Amino acid sequence: MDNIKRVLTVLAGVLLISSMVPQNAEAQWGIGASYEVRDEEPQNGFGVRIERGILNKLPIVQLGLRAHFSNFSEENQVDYQNRTGSFSQEIKDYDFGLTALGGVSVGFLKPYVGVGLGSNTVDMDVPDDASVEAVEESSLYWNALVGAEVSAIPLLKPFVEYRYTNVNEDFFEDARDMNVPAPSSSNGRIIFGVLLQF
Repeated sequence: MDNIKRVLTVLAGVLLISSMVPQNAEAQWGIGASYEVRDEEPQNGFGVRIERGILNKLPIVQLGLRAHFSNFSEENQVDYQNRTGSFSQEIKDYDFGLTALGGVSVGFLKPYVGVGLGSNTVDMDVPDDASVEAVEESSLYWNALVGAEVSAIPLLKPFVEYRYTNVNEDFFEDARDMNVPAPSSSNGRIIFGVLLQF
């Protein structure tokens, strides 16, 4: 867990330093919200993101950095593995990370790609009378994405994105022992959202 915090602290530092680089007067920052769908349980979640454009003086290509956070949670029936009994409990699956972005503007459409690192956490409390321990496990992941923004409305940009994530599923053995949904080694999600740029 300490290694994860160190890596993400360094990545956050890179975003902060890039924000201090002088830029032109065009849109430099973006704040967005999204609805996210994936095959794994929990399947539906929400996300937030903050973006910073870098090297905006390039003629065609637009580069940037993004910090993002996603949260998936739902009430699940959890069965004890090799035990009798079960209980209903909210399972929280959240991830956050930093991604480098590159895109081009084609009229009102801006297709983009990105690659980055982050951390995925599965968190579940248990009732006081349960004979098992709470679950809180994390793993680093890398992700790649492809998406497109529509810029027909000034400042407000709807977008759709597909993000592929690869985690080390060995970190979630305790969760799987209790039949708690946990990330598989590779998974994808479809993201719909809107970005406010200023």
